[in-house]
Amino acid sequence: MMNYSRELLIGRWYRKDRDEQGHQLVEYAELTADGSFEFTFVFYNEQGDITSQVIELGDWGLVGDIHFTTTKNEVIDQEVYATDLNNADNYHAYKVLQLSHQTFQYQHIVTNDIFTMHRVTDNVGHC
Repeated sequence: MMNYSRELLIGRWYRKDRDEQGHQLVEYAELTADGSFEFTFVFYNEQGDITSQVIELGDWGLVGDIHFTTTKNEVIDQEVYATDLNNADNYHAYKVLQLSHQTFQYQHIVTNDIFTMHRVTDNVGHC
């Protein structure tokens, strides 16, 4: 088991993917030092138009090589709604495959889906 540094995850990340229908999905993630997160998922149609956006708020952690999240709130039409904490879909655990200052790759424990995120930097030309 690898032991990854929690501090490496703190910051802003993004990824682009395609769903089963070929539609583009962009995820923006902000992981803060206090263990809270904000995930924004933006979905696009074939023409590149935004079809929907989902914002999730909650808690995250990292123990050894396991990254986990608990979604506590969703933002819909700029209103914050509490999620059902009895719903198992609001809890996720991932095995960290790679974690550096630029890249975060992880695999869902249940589905085995692999995701790769890249750090967002504010200073162009700096890592």
